Amino acid sequence: MSRVPTPSAQSGAEHDRAHGRARELVLEYGWNSTAYQILNPGFELWFSSTHQAVVGYVRAGGRLVVGGAPVAADAALRDVAQEFERDAAKRGAGVVYFGAEGRLEDLYRATKTHSSILLGAQPSWNPASWADIIASHSSLRAQLNRARNKGVSVELWPSERAEGSSELRELLQEWLGTRGLPPLHFLVEPETLGQLRDRRVFVATRRGVPVGFLVASPIPARRGWLTEQFVRGRGAPNGTAEMMIDAAVRWVALQHSDYVTLGLAPLSTRGGDLTSHSLLIQIGFKWVRAYGRRFYNFEGLDSFKAKFAPERWEAVYAVANEARFSVRSLYAIGSAFTQGRPFRTVGRGLVQAGRQEMRWIRRTGRSTSSLI
Repeated sequence: MSRVPTPSAQSGAEHDRAHGRARELVLEYGWNSTAYQILNPGFELWFSSTHQAVVGYVRAGGRLVVGGAPVAADAALRDVAQEFERDAAKRGAGVVYFGAEGRLEDLYRATKTHSSILLGAQPSWNPASWADIIASHSSLRAQLNRARNKGVSVELWPSERAEGSSELRELLQEWLGTRGLPPLHFLVEPETLGQLRDRRVFVATRRGVPVGFLVASPIPARRGWLTEQFVRGRGAPNGTAEMMIDAAVRWVALQHSDYVTLGLAPLSTRGGDLTSHSLLIQIGFKWVRAYGRRFYNFEGLDSFKAKFAPERWEAVYAVANEARFSVRSLYAIGSAFTQGRPFRTVGRGLVQAGRQEMRWIRRTGRSTSSLI
């Protein structure tokens, strides 16, 4: 077993060496759609002593919360997971794999040592089929034409240009300001513009001014790509997001890739039945889906991804090394995304939402009494 120290405890040289080694392993064995994201800021890295493998994780809520699954060859996956979990146990911590897909979940299905919950589903395509899908859906063509008629075009920017662009960083900050919650991290890290070595950035411009961008990350072991992030500015006409996705997937097809996904649609039921969880977790999921739209439009995101007519919907899981998936593990996941402050983050989100609603009331000239 080899575990690198936390980022704050590492020297710059140590961090660079560990990050470089992890990158090599991801580019060789990265199968999970989120594999490349363990190279984002904030992850600790663990290296197997017996296999060519790496695990990216954060410590939260008394658990080691893993980004996706161990990055390892298929034949070594079980051994690597067991080695990592033994090391975690020595440190008094349980393990939760967040964003695991079928390859890991299959290892532990129906066992008494692990449990899983369905988080949602991710849509995927063979990029070679993309042009035919767009051609057969008039609504998608209409959205693309709407943006095109407004003067929007999309191009792939060189990484150096995107990394040094103040316009893209301003777009990102503008977009983050419209979110219902303060910026989240872990597998939804917003600061990707400084980590573009293997990523691709597709920028939408209107009259030469950037109005949106999409970041795609490699899934090397599947010869595929994940659309990790797409950002729209206030000046982006309707259809801009669709145009960026269309440009990215067509580029992926030209690379003769085999796979592309738009990533997880949380709480989507298209990959399986969410009611198989414990009653308490079921209640929590129903509450989040019903009332969490103030912070995150789950149904809207699900519908947006579905309109591209996915060829498959793949189930995405959280897997814990405990016989029954616990609320404590669910809390650890929330802590991973909020850097240990889930309740504080939700509280700030409520305040932010209230301020946004008050601004909307003032803009529309409606009085508070008219809303009663």
